[in-house]
Amino acid sequence: MTDAAVRYVPEHDKSIAADDYAQVLDDLSSASVHRNFDPYLDIDWDAPHMAVVENDPRWILSYDVDPIGRHPWYQNLPQDKQIKIGMWRQANVAKVGLQFESILIRGLMQYSFKLSNGDKRFRYTTHESKEECNHTLMFQELVNRIGMDVPGAKVGYRLISPLVPLASTTFPSIFFFGVLGGEEPIDHLQKDFLRTRSNLHPAMAAVMQLHVAEEARHISFAHNHLRATVPGKGRIQRFALSLMFPLTMRILLGAIMVPPRSFAKEFDVPREVMKDIFWRSGESKRVRRNVFGDVRMLAEQCGLMNPISRLVWRVLGIDGRSSRFRSEPIYTAA
Repeated sequence: MTDAAVRYVPEHDKSIAADDYAQVLDDLSSASVHRNFDPYLDIDWDAPHMAVVENDPRWILSYDVDPIGRHPWYQNLPQDKQIKIGMWRQANVAKVGLQFESILIRGLMQYSFKLSNGDKRFRYTTHESKEECNHTLMFQELVNRIGMDVPGAKVGYRLISPLVPLASTTFPSIFFFGVLGGEEPIDHLQKDFLRTRSNLHPAMAAVMQLHVAEEARHISFAHNHLRATVPGKGRIQRFALSLMFPLTMRILLGAIMVPPRSFAKEFDVPREVMKDIFWRSGESKRVRRNVFGDVRMLAEQCGLMNPISRLVWRVLGIDGRSSRFRSEPIYTAA
């Protein structure tokens, strides 16, 4: 294991830090072998209860969890329109997830391509890429069965997607910031749905459960990798990364959570309503802060919180108390 993959500790303790990181990689790789899922074996897509039918109220967006579902404009719509918007919204979130996973797979393959023989990161990142391929299959299957021809992410995000994977070898720390910027909001929202036992359609619930189970490994790797590599960088590099971290989170939050303009056009959503939902209302601001509690904790662990970076987190509206542990529930992180 190279010094770049060793947590920044006194010289005589570096072998211990390297052993810790190596053990994490072994554990994650082993878990990928023994606790993995296949969306076509573990989801019974053709079961009668999984069928997508018209006017099913289980597609109505959660009034408690989904940013659109919480807004009075949506709640005052006729039920049939709430259902149609809910189907479009949930299909589009799955499509965005697919597009993000595709970028991640390409980036991980680019990253692993340059690793040396014997580097344990090669095995784990390849395992993760395989799992993300299954996730793209799962998300597209869900989109196809819902039957909404959704675009997924905004146009700009889709246009730059071929370039993003190159950052995995040119700016690897920023690439893994981006990994968390995409994974954390989706994981946060899906866990909120599952915690509140929302009346989800069985197909959506099955996809969320499988995705959350495997995504825990992927997020764990990104956290451990950054904790192992960032503190050992030079002071100027760490300062630059401390500013890039919140910027990356805020940019990707908008790319992942905010639907493209075609959503407002198709469903006649007033401009003021869209502004309220993303992110002007008090409730939406609270959600925006809570999404990154785990990431703020990681920034502190990596030594990336300083007076200037804290100001950037605040200006971007994603500051707040850091989580005490990963996946701390919202009601204790608010």
